[in-house]
Amino acid sequence: MVFQKSLTREFTFTALGVFTILLAVIASTQAINMLGRASEGLIANEAISALIGFWTLGFFPLLMILTVFVSILVVLTRLWREYEMVVWLSSGLSLNSWVWPILRFTIPLALLIAGVTLFVGPWADQRSKDYAEIIKRREEISAIAPGVFKESASSSKVYFIEGYSGQNSAANNIFMQEVSDGKVATIFAKNGYISTRQNGERMVVLENGARYIGTPGNADYEIAEFKRYTVSIGESQIHTEQSSARQSIPSAQLLGSHEPEYRAELMWRLSMPLSCIILALLALPLSYVNPRSGQNYNLLLALLVFFVYQNGLTITRNWVAQGKTGIWAMLLVHLLMLGFAFLLLKYRNRPATPFSQFLTQLFRKS
Repeated sequence: MVFQKSLTREFTFTALGVFTILLAVIASTQAINMLGRASEGLIANEAISALIGFWTLGFFPLLMILTVFVSILVVLTRLWREYEMVVWLSSGLSLNSWVWPILRFTIPLALLIAGVTLFVGPWADQRSKDYAEIIKRREEISAIAPGVFKESASSSKVYFIEGYSGQNSAANNIFMQEVSDGKVATIFAKNGYISTRQNGERMVVLENGARYIGTPGNADYEIAEFKRYTVSIGESQIHTEQSSARQSIPSAQLLGSHEPEYRAELMWRLSMPLSCIILALLALPLSYVNPRSGQNYNLLLALLVFFVYQNGLTITRNWVAQGKTGIWAMLLVHLLMLGFAFLLLKYRNRPATPFSQFLTQLFRKS
């Protein structure tokens, strides 16, 4: 009992450190990417921090899987390097005794991954798209600032307002220019204010002004005076369409669908917690290090196994989505990796035995 508690505590502290480092690296990388996209005008500046939060929340399952795998691998590698595993095996004990402490640490985190993948992840993906769209529309409204010429996000309008009167947020001495079909429309108005229709569309209502329409360089301008003129500056913000991306679809909706893409997405979400447990079991035999050699080739092998596993799941998910195979293909990947974990664990219980001799003895028994 003391052994299990101490091992779980060491796993937990190591996982906190690994998770913090991975999160800092990934979040900073995504922040740089977001800033680059914002500088190109692809996303609004105000949306950067929120989008990074939503993206991190969606990336949490894979980040947590990698954290569990690396944490167990680091702790057990240290035990091999410091001869504690050698003493363990020399005492007649088996590596199988480490399976339950590892599962005790992994299963709660796997359940957390399942909750985020099945419920929180789709919500975060949909909210990030909605939020980015709303912020982009608000930029049209924020373009109307006193004393500043500012271009709209569509680059088709230029606004200028001399100031606000302070009464019902009304503005005075408004200038607006719009380019459409090669003609330039210039509008001057004494007063104006922002209004919202029932469908959520934002409008600028101009009062007591004039509108000039014509082609630059020609004298064929049309002049029209008005008492009231309405211009749209943004689409509806009350309702945003449901994202068609399968990552945003709720798991309950995927469960009742027979579409190959939806079944592939549901199986992918269920694969996340399952792969976390299988990788945790794989970390036990992959942590083996010969203390005399002083080399850590096991870390390279573990990294290779992780990428093979994840890429195998990704490839089979794409095949299922394309209708080339059934969901059993993804289950087969899990079973193969689980069988590989138990085979490697059985071999590491006798580290002095050459691998070829171990396979020969295994096949003879079978």
